Amino acid sequence: MTNLRKAAAALSVAAAILVAIPPTASATPVPHDTSDHTYGGTLVRENFNHLPLGPVTKGRGWTTDASNGTLSVEPGTDGRGRELRIRTEGNGRAFVVLSDLAPPGNSLWARMRLRVTEFPTAPDWAHWTLAEASGADSPTLVRPLGGQYAPTEPGNFWGVGSDLGPTGDWTNWKTSAPAVAGKWQCAEFHLDATDNRVTVYLNGVAQPDLTVSTKNHGGTTDDFVFPTFDKLKLGWQLYQANPAPAAFEMRMDDIAVSSRRVGGCEV
Repeated sequence: MTNLRKAAAALSVAAAILVAIPPTASATPVPHDTSDHTYGGTLVRENFNHLPLGPVTKGRGWTTDASNGTLSVEPGTDGRGRELRIRTEGNGRAFVVLSDLAPPGNSLWARMRLRVTEFPTAPDWAHWTLAEASGADSPTLVRPLGGQYAPTEPGNFWGVGSDLGPTGDWTNWKTSAPAVAGKWQCAEFHLDATDNRVTVYLNGVAQPDLTVSTKNHGGTTDDFVFPTFDKLKLGWQLYQANPAPAAFEMRMDDIAVSSRRVGGCEV
């Protein structure tokens, strides 16, 4: 009986230890968790590896928005994992839509890997967007990642932009940031509400020429002011009709949105 009592006591202690150990956090954080101490401030994370191959209209914490465009999960081009293939016809659009965001202080960091097969070569000044942030309290659309075809150079160049707000429709593209087609790149941007500032990083390197803020931007003399962000769209949209080429394709992977810089772009 003494041995049985000892064994029972040992089992009781082991069970207490197991109960005291908290469960391991998921490798994929719960979307839209805005507490800075949880998951390092991560709001959304997506690498598409848990999704079935083929057309996709929603994922964990996101939906899609498309017109003359499609989104599908495909095997990784490097032979590992899966990635998102986006294809549009003409001036179509196809986006992953992260809704119901509530970033602390109305500021956020975003990171994604991307490869655009071709950028437009017509019409002149063709304008394209890869990221668009918005809020229900304002018509202002903030486009932290996009660009334009400049026939005067000629070439496509990255630029931060905006539309529908008091500063008008503008893209602050810079020749110091050429858009390279057919190559994987890691892009980051920071929306900082303290000065309505947008900063961009490509492959871990800051692009200071692309920075815009309240008083320094590419629009009218009015102040550039953020909406209260609740939505972020990531994908592709071209705005002009009858572009060349007639269709566009891009790949996207390793999306992360956080109240802190995620990093991981250094090459």
